[in-house]
Amino acid sequence: MAQKASKGGAALTHIDTSGEARMVDVSEKPATERTAVAEGRVIMTKATLDLIVSGNAKKGDVLGTARIAGIMAAKRTSELIPLCHPLALSKVTVDITPDKKLSGCIVRATVKVTGPTGVEMEALTAVSVACLTIYDMIKAVERGVRIEGIHLIEKIGGKSGHYRVER
Repeated sequence: MAQKASKGGAALTHIDTSGEARMVDVSEKPATERTAVAEGRVIMTKATLDLIVSGNAKKGDVLGTARIAGIMAAKRTSELIPLCHPLALSKVTVDITPDKKLSGCIVRATVKVTGPTGVEMEALTAVSVACLTIYDMIKAVERGVRIEGIHLIEKIGGKSGHYRVER
């Protein structure tokens, strides 16, 4: 029996009519420009944030390493998420902003492709891995670091059109 999504009763695209997981056939979909933006936060103490900002973390450049890790992760999303299509990404940016008010870092990834399917999972994967990398780089100083709020901010292109999270 096919499962239904909660919104509008639309069928889940990765479940076939017998309820089995499947990779969606996108061969008939037109290649269009698609962009996705995702965001997450890494919360820590002020002292740990100061260590990152000053560049004095024991393992080296925390933000630079996390940025590269996020970019690499976006490119390898189909190897990590079982039903994602491998995509020839045209752009991946990972921006990490230290925020003293938050006492942490805001991680934002933007991913772009011209193809038959979107890049939401690539943007979310980039943010997730960048956040995990920040944790890995500072865990010796502070184990209580929290990764929070990883979510899609915006999606542009494709059949479903433009989506932007309401704040």
